[in-house]
Amino acid sequence: MWRALALAGLIALAANAATPPDEAQRKRQEAETAQRLERLRSQIRTLSAERRALDSERGSMVAALRKADDEVAALSRALRKTEAALATQEPELARLEAERAALNQSLGTQRSALAALLRSSYALGRHQQLKLLLAQDHVADLSRVLAYHRYVQADRLNRIHSLIDELDALRELSRRVDATRAQLNGTRLDQQQQLAQLEAQREQRRTLVAGLERRHRDTSDKLQKLGSDEKALLTLLARLRDVLADVPRQLDDAKPLSSRRGNLPWPLSGSLLTGFGGRLPDGRTGSGWLIAGTAGADVRAIGHGRVAFADWMSGYGLILIIDHGDGWMSLYANNDALLKDGGDWVRAGDPIATVGSSGGQGRPALYFELRSNGKPVDPRSWLRRR
Repeated sequence: MWRALALAGLIALAANAATPPDEAQRKRQEAETAQRLERLRSQIRTLSAERRALDSERGSMVAALRKADDEVAALSRALRKTEAALATQEPELARLEAERAALNQSLGTQRSALAALLRSSYALGRHQQLKLLLAQDHVADLSRVLAYHRYVQADRLNRIHSLIDELDALRELSRRVDATRAQLNGTRLDQQQQLAQLEAQREQRRTLVAGLERRHRDTSDKLQKLGSDEKALLTLLARLRDVLADVPRQLDDAKPLSSRRGNLPWPLSGSLLTGFGGRLPDGRTGSGWLIAGTAGADVRAIGHGRVAFADWMSGYGLILIIDHGDGWMSLYANNDALLKDGGDWVRAGDPIATVGSSGGQGRPALYFELRSNGKPVDPRSWLRRR
């Protein structure tokens, strides 16, 4: 019996030994798994390389975008100076033209009077003094005639000298008018050239922005970049608060910003595109307002304070931050040009920048924030109602 059982066990063991698991199938599965793993790793390596290349290209394009923004800012400043020169030259030219017209009128009167005098002198003919003397019967009349003749001669001489002086003045005035007009035309030509250059720079920037947008369609990558921009801004604001904490106030006569709730001026007289907490065109949730504006229009300070930062920043373009004291700061971003430098003191209403679309903004607009101790505050309850 025991032997029978042992024999049965040996038979079963032999049967198991004769029918082992499919070793070839197991190896095939292992090979397929290894191949899938290698393909996955290859895809990861490819994506990593593409991301590195994209980051490098994006860095180059951001640098080019910053350069274009800087060039637009420089041209905007030059154009602003040209417009100021035009505003000064136009009234001067109008004044000179009016003066020349008055001088021409006076000169015409002088010419008419001199012509009448010369005609009367010619009517007497040659030796008119002798004719007048012989025509008198009395000594008194003779004396009177001689005096009259001397007066006429002196008056004629004075009129001739006056005419010569006015002719000289007219020539000088005409020269000044021509010079002023030439200068004005030259200024206009400079303005046209600057406008053409400015538009070319804007077109170049639009091309750069379009290229950036095409490469940032990956939402996660774009949000990651926006998050890093926001983090960089918060870090900058924290650093500025630390740096400016002990800066003495130089505008003590101005009211503190915190006491002007509901009475602060708007930084730009445009329509509100995106409110506090709304979604900005780049997909970011706004911590402030996006206000529509015309390219080149003045952006003005909402209150007195000191410029804490004025430079280019990724995601914000040309940005200017004003420290108003007591932990209050205002931020003005996506400008075309910055009119103030770090450390400058400003008052409410002072022009501090010009509206633009730097930093990749799709349209001319101002991104504006108001912060208290680093935290964003809705401007609606602080700016005047319109």
